[in-house]
Amino acid sequence: MGKSTFLQDFKAFAMKGNVIDMAVGVVIGGAFGKIVSSLVANVIMPPIGLLVGGVNFTDLKWVMKAAEVGADGKEIAPAVSLDYGQFLQATFDFLIIAFAIFLFIRLITKLTTKKAAEAAPAAPPAPPAPTKEEVLLTEIRDLLKEKK
Repeated sequence: MGKSTFLQDFKAFAMKGNVIDMAVGVVIGGAFGKIVSSLVANVIMPPIGLLVGGVNFTDLKWVMKAAEVGADGKEIAPAVSLDYGQFLQATFDFLIIAFAIFLFIRLITKLTTKKAAEAAPAAPPAPPAPTKEEVLLTEIRDLLKEKK
């Protein structure tokens, strides 16, 4: 159980398909997150802000204690504020990202089920149910067999 065995085990683990797939997913997910964040911040939020009176959600805050300013105009103590606009923006980002992922997964599911349906051979139709006459004849036949 030397060093080479440890390195070989690590190499086998790192080169498994799932680990590599996951790494690719993380990198693509990070890039996708940047795209969606830009979509939200630069495309979706400006019209929403315009509809609600030009409000930039990230600037919304509740100042609980104003900043203290000295006689010379320098800030002595910073303001204490509750930045709920940042929370609203993060919530909008999450909802839009979740919706985009939902649409993407739904599209992939439809495509894979459509391909699976096309690739699968058509199942033979189920045999028709026996008629009342056939059921009655089968019962008579079974009774005759029992008598013999």
